[in-house]
Amino acid sequence: MSGNRAVVYTGPGNVEVRNTAYPDLVLKDGPGVNPLNVGRKCDHGVILKVVTTNICGSDQHMVRGRTTAPSGLVLGHEITGEVIEVGRDVEFIKKGDLVSVPFNISCGRCRSCKERNTNVCLNVNPDRPGSAYGYVDMGGWVGGQSEYVMIPYADFQLLKFPDKDQAMEKIRDLTMLSDIFPTGYHGAVSAGVRPGSTVYVAGAGPVGLAAAHSAQLLGAAVVIVGDLNAERLAQAKSFGCETVNLAINGNLGEQIDQILGSPEVDAAIDCVGFEAHGHGKGHSEAPATVLNSIMEVTRAGGSLGIPGLYVTGDPGAIDEDSKIGTLKIRFGLGWAKSHTFVTGQTPVMKYHRELMMSILSGRAQIAKAVNATVISLDEAPQAYKEFDRGVSRKYVIDPHGLVR
Repeated sequence: MSGNRAVVYTGPGNVEVRNTAYPDLVLKDGPGVNPLNVGRKCDHGVILKVVTTNICGSDQHMVRGRTTAPSGLVLGHEITGEVIEVGRDVEFIKKGDLVSVPFNISCGRCRSCKERNTNVCLNVNPDRPGSAYGYVDMGGWVGGQSEYVMIPYADFQLLKFPDKDQAMEKIRDLTMLSDIFPTGYHGAVSAGVRPGSTVYVAGAGPVGLAAAHSAQLLGAAVVIVGDLNAERLAQAKSFGCETVNLAINGNLGEQIDQILGSPEVDAAIDCVGFEAHGHGKGHSEAPATVLNSIMEVTRAGGSLGIPGLYVTGDPGAIDEDSKIGTLKIRFGLGWAKSHTFVTGQTPVMKYHRELMMSILSGRAQIAKAVNATVISLDEAPQAYKEFDRGVSRKYVIDPHGLVR
């Protein structure tokens, strides 16, 4: 092999499909690569032929120019692929295996990984704990919205599908195991969702829809999804969720009361993150809105799952505090109500095997819930534009035309 093609961030508002280097088992210098990671040998890794790779809402934060991502960064952290080359030190993963790649890069050797906190691996990112493919300030591991990609620590990280033919039949669902499905599920688990719970999900984008479906799988009695986008709310309603349109009526508690007969829920999940808007007509960006509103509508003693992304560097923020991730949060309210907050990257490996089994058994219908839409690699730039306009689709890139 001598070439590769990939989706590349070229500056605020722009991505392009470019010819890039074919991957090898060494992390080389390039846009965003931490100098301490340059030359890192990955004989414990594999090369994948990418079967599917998804566009994520967190990719959009970079493309909008709302992070410090460098031009030339190859995007993509939601990867499913076929192993076509294995490193010298790989023992259990074999050439030809079809695998899901957790978006967290983790070594399997450090204290965090041994305690199943693979979201904050201590060895893969010299800047801080935790890493991901094709993402700003994550060590510089090359993204997977491409034809081929290198994956380190293969024996530890990769989830092998037990039957390739069965997996390809359900690939639209299984491609969600790399991030969105475990992330939504982690949000629901962190919020304490259990049989009979009433749940509020802030945000009807793909992660919010995944969280809503996950709450249903966990036995929630009622799942309410709130958003400012009517098309995305219609998608939530399509698989049995109640919905509240916060662009029409900004009083969240009032709308929940109309559904439940009470203005509070047992559990709430923030699937919006730092680009949140205020509620009501004429709304504008107000990054603490969702965090404050879910404290208001969650009962005393309840829990808040926060898989929505928050950052320490936002050059496009509305004020100087927000540029460094300092938000005006009503922490006293959360304290008074004895709330539990769970934040941070999702430890994908904690959940992906059980969610795979839910998909293969037919129990989980995640592709339907998030409206999975398969596109070619060349269609990715246009898909980014449509996703940014709020279309209710989860775009799945099929770089080799392998998805039926």
